Amino acid sequence: MKYTKPPLTFEQQADQLIQRGMIGDRDLMVSRLQAVSYYRLSGYWYPLRQLAPGGAGQLLDDFRPDTTFDTVWGRYAFDRRLRLLVLDAIERIEIAVRSQIAYDHAHLYGPFAYATDPASLPACQTYHRNKLLETVRTETRRSKDAFVKHFKSKYGDEHTDLPVWMAVEIMPFGSVLTLYRGSPPDLRRDLARPFDVHDSVFDSWLLALNTVRNICAHHGRLWNRELGTKPKIPTKDPAWHKPLKVEGHRIFGVLTLCRWCLDRIAPQSGWTNRLVALLDEFPDVPQGSMGFPDNWRDCPIWNGSPGASKGGKS
Repeated sequence: MKYTKPPLTFEQQADQLIQRGMIGDRDLMVSRLQAVSYYRLSGYWYPLRQLAPGGAGQLLDDFRPDTTFDTVWGRYAFDRRLRLLVLDAIERIEIAVRSQIAYDHAHLYGPFAYATDPASLPACQTYHRNKLLETVRTETRRSKDAFVKHFKSKYGDEHTDLPVWMAVEIMPFGSVLTLYRGSPPDLRRDLARPFDVHDSVFDSWLLALNTVRNICAHHGRLWNRELGTKPKIPTKDPAWHKPLKVEGHRIFGVLTLCRWCLDRIAPQSGWTNRLVALLDEFPDVPQGSMGFPDNWRDCPIWNGSPGASKGGKS
């Protein structure tokens, strides 16, 4: 089918929304459509469209009665602030992982083994190891960081690659995940230990966090997204299952693992209080769309019950 929709002016976009039943000040709508595109905002008004009669879930272009542009804008504003909070949590977890993996790898194998000794990454297939080294070397060439320039000028005649504690500072988070997955089992267990989960669970958490990080970095919609990369939920720790089961398919599962991790590595951050304050500030945003159960505050991980903040491996 040939695509025939013409581009619309901002004024035409606002008029189209009004014609379809959205309530709002036209001038304000035009102004905000100039700041945030019609197509981006459409992800926030999509759930507010009317169902077709007998259409088995098919949506019409028209909006439900009493749908306001303020509601759509509120969801967008909430989602933006949610992304910033999630990025804050992921940054703290990511930096802790980068620090620990560099420390452990260097003390077990030496500063350059990740690049020179395949035995230091026994679980890393040749293709993935080569891809890792290619990425690190490309980032090294591109880097304008003072520590990279200093290393090149002082040690470049002897060493092509950076020591692992420098390399982890410039490699993408995906490469850190490759480094973790390629490391020997003992090292992976050591890295997961501060987070009180099994290393296989922690592996899935890092992958999920990398996925969510990329969504946030590209300003993607987060609040009602179903995640294709789901974190594993610890099976044995009751804090994840009673009185409610934490699911990993929407952002609530990721927020819960962030709370779990930050309780262990950054309990002073105040992150949980900031998240709860954001949720309370936007009571009209449907929390069920984020995967929040109605009684989510009863979850021991969220209510600070004894034992939940420092659980065992699962």
